[in-house]
Parts: sequence; C-alpha cells; structure tokens
Amino acid sequence: MTPIVEVTDLTVEFARSGDPVRAVDGLSFTLGEGRALALVGESGSGKSTVAAALLGLHRGTGAKVGGTVRVGGIDVATAGPGELRRLRGGVAAMVFQDPLSALDPYYAVGDQIAEVYRVHAGGSRRAARARAVEVLDRVGIPDAARRTRSRPHEFSGGMRQRALLAMALACEPRLLVADEPTTALDVTVQAQILDLLHELRRESGTALLLVTHDVGVAAESVDEVLVMQGGREVERGPVGEVLGAPAEPYTRRLLAAVPRLDGPVREAAPSSRPKGEPLLEVRDLRREFGRGRNSLTAVEGASLTVHAGETLGLVGESGSGKTTLGRMLVRLLDPTGGQLRYQGREIGTLTDRELRPYRRELQMVFQDPVASLNPRRSIGASIADPLRVAGERDETRIRSRVRELLDRVGLDPDRHEAYPHEFSGGQRQRVGIARALAADPRIVVCDEPVSALDVTTQAQVTALLAELQAELGLGLVFIAHDLAVVRQVSDRVAVMRAGRIVEQGTVAEVYGAPRDPYTRQLLAAVPSLDPALAAERRAVRAAERREGRQELAVA
Repeated sequence: MTPIVEVTDLTVEFARSGDPVRAVDGLSFTLGEGRALALVGESGSGKSTVAAALLGLHRGTGAKVGGTVRVGGIDVATAGPGELRRLRGGVAAMVFQDPLSALDPYYAVGDQIAEVYRVHAGGSRRAARARAVEVLDRVGIPDAARRTRSRPHEFSGGMRQRALLAMALACEPRLLVADEPTTALDVTVQAQILDLLHELRRESGTALLLVTHDVGVAAESVDEVLVMQGGREVERGPVGEVLGAPAEPYTRRLLAAVPRLDGPVREAAPSSRPKGEPLLEVRDLRREFGRGRNSLTAVEGASLTVHAGETLGLVGESGSGKTTLGRMLVRLLDPTGGQLRYQGREIGTLTDRELRPYRRELQMVFQDPVASLNPRRSIGASIADPLRVAGERDETRIRSRVRELLDRVGLDPDRHEAYPHEFSGGQRQRVGIARALAADPRIVVCDEPVSALDVTTQAQVTALLAELQAELGLGLVFIAHDLAVVRQVSDRVAVMRAGRIVEQGTVAEVYGAPRDPYTRQLLAAVPSLDPALAAERRAVRAAERREGRQELAVA
C-alpha cells in the first residue's frame, strides 16, 4: 500500500541576517494509512517546520524548500492552487498549538467550521451548518447545536482545542497533522484530547503526524517516534523500543530530562520539618470578582504557609484558582477576605503606600515571558526596573547589577542591550527570573514558569530556581498544572479545585497516598512513558466514560 506521506531528503532554509538558517536538513520518512508518527525534539529541532512543509505552508514565505514531499499522492512543491486547496482540508488537515490564534475571535465557532467545509467540500449553507454540528458533537462538545453559535472566547482551552479538531475533521481528511495540540492544557484535558485522537484514528483510519516536545504525550498517542535535533533525524523506530531502550545518546538525554511520577524527588528537610522560619501565612483567604448576582468566587478559604528555603507546589486544573491565589500572595491582587501575613505582619489589608516597603521582597515570575517583557525595551532595561523603583539612581551601579544578574541566571552579560525577540523561550524565562531577583526578594511566586518549554529547557530552569533558592534562602511557590514537574521541585504540595485547597502535605503524602479523589484523578491522567501502561489507562478512562454516559441515559 502506498504511504499517505512520503518525505525524501527534505531541506528547509530560512533567510536571516547574514547566512541562511537550515531548519530541516535531509530528512526522509514515510507514514502509512491509519498509522501515527510523532516528531519529538527540543525547540528549534525543526519539528514544526516539517509539519508545515506537509501542507505547503512555506510557499510564498521566502523559505527555500528542497527534496520531495508527497501527501496523498500530491507533490506539494509542484501542486497548483486547486490541487493545493484539495490537499489542505480534503487530504490533510492541521491542528495548531494555540487555538485562540487559529480561530477568528469575531465569528461563531460553528460558522468557521461551516466555512471550511464549504470551501473544501462545497454544498449548501444548511449542509455546512449540519456538518459543523455533527463534528462538534463528534469531538465531545456538549449541546453541540447550541454551542455552534458560541465565539471562541466562550469556550474553555480544552473546548477550543476540540473545536480545532472538529474543524480539521469536517472534510474527513486522510491525514491529521497536530502541532503541539496539548501543550497548554491541564493533564486531565490533555488526556481527553489524546484519547479523542486515538478514537478518531481507530474509527476513521486517519493517519496522525504528531509534533510534540513532550515524550509522554508521544508514548500515549503514536506507533512510531522520530527524534529530531538540529533539523536532522537522530533516531526512529517503534515507540516502545525508542522510549524503552533508546540507542542514541541524545535520545537518552531527552528521556532523562523528562520529569516522572516515579523519578527522583527534591531532597526533604530533616524529619520533613520546614527549612526556615515562616515567611507567608495564609488563613481563609478569599477573592471575589464582580458584585451581586454577577460575582464569582475565584478563591475560597485558602490556608497555607510558606517557609524560607522551601518550595510549595500549587497544582490544579485551569480555573481552579491557582493564579489568583498566587497573585494575592504577592499582593498583585487584593484579597476580599481572610488573612495574609508576611513575617508576622498582616499585609492583606495594607494600602499601596503601606505596601511599598514589602514590594521588593514579594516577587513573581510569570508564565509567558513574551507577554511580561516589553518588546520595545532591552532586557537590561526590564531587569533594571525593580532597581529604579527601589530608588537606585546610579546608572553605573544599575548596569553592574544587571550584568551580575544576567550572569547569575546563565546568560551572557554582554547581551544586556538585546531585545526579547532575540532570545529563545528558555532564555526569556531566565530574563524573567533575573528581573524578579533584582529586588532581592524573600518570596518568589512562579506561575507556570516552564509550561511552554521543552523538557531539557524545563530541567535547566527548575535546576536554576533550586540553585538560587539554596543560595539565597528564598521561599518559592511553584504554580503548575504538570504534576510530575511539581513533584520534582517541591517540598510540600497543595492541590486546588474550584477555588479551594482540597489537599496539602509533603510530596510523599500527596503523591504516595492521596486522600482526595480529585488528586487521584489528576495523578491518573499524567502521561506515562510506558506505551503499554498508557494503553491500559486509556482503556480504563474509556470504560469510565461509557459508564458515565449510561448513567446519564438512565437518569
């Protein structure tokens, strides 16, 4: 049988100032009908560039593409406009990483799916709308007919990703190209999307090319793995063989960097006692947004303590209240009720003027360094901001401190005049950490600091935080939806659901003997590097969904 994808000696070069950059260098592979292949590697390895080449998305961009790419028998390089239109949607469809960027915010989701269907399959508006309802229902959107009228911002992150899947499936493609489809999703929603991809493949025979930096996601989803580095193939083979007994040193390093639920944990303090004096003490903290009937309680009755030299992990799904609580801890949000004490002093009710002496000591590292760094200012200027706010006016001392901080977080001090876009994602996160450290803080709240980074960069950033904490005696609050990462970096863990802390304790207590059913549900959804175990878990989740549907039908 002829493969659905045939790639031979693919090269892709991008024009940059100076010499061109070769993003893909001599890559060859095939993908059979109904099979699933994962392209795995770090950021910059060329994975997404390969995925885009399959749909001819480099055409007209100035990129230089060499070699041969055939998808469904269509030569992508020589295809005319009509044939290329048939390829995109009819033969192959792509699911992008960020559904908010891929969906038009001004149009209803159903209208966007219907438009895709009419462009590629033709037919009447009524038929297109019916197809939109059908595919939204297929990907598990409840009350699909009504939700076709919703706009993207009215969907949760997981629902938006399902809507993108529905759009891709509208024309029944033979190949689905999924570019990091679960990167920003909670573990439970991620498991739902991966299960859905598996069901779609089984039912329709659609082939899947999955682009991911998460090796666990690959283990959950595919038959074969192709590991990439620097635009080249490093290793390829059945998923069980590559992940179970990798032949190449790079693959072994990649796997070694993956945080695991059964991997090493942070060295506990003696007798599991806190490492230092209490820095933050929170009692029955509450936060409401809005008033009256329109009010929303984001955090309710939260109580916890953070000690010097200790890391408290804060986990939960999107909407659980993690970020809201984290922002209250550093007073970027005012509590609605409860107590917030810093070094024994109540600071939850202080005015902005009264808070000024404490601002330097309470800092935050944000999830998205691109959004938190001003693109029009050099990184040195951004790092210097806390120094100037604190009253430092000597430019020589400011510049010296900025260079010292850049060196401390592993960046070249001579690049202090460079701009954020000139750095990789991991480097920008290091800039964010340097800016937080500029104020000599005692407490640092890290809000999803590694969620968008590949596993090796994740390991570098978490190791840096641990090193800085040991050196400076910081109290860290590490907010994340990745339970494996939290287990690796934390001394104690608090689990949040619907604004409440449902469980907290040492890593051994929460992970080894979780008391709350929600905690057990989160742990069961974490991807496994063992494809056989992943299949068992998928079967259990499928059985639970069937039972849930049967109970609803009876009710």
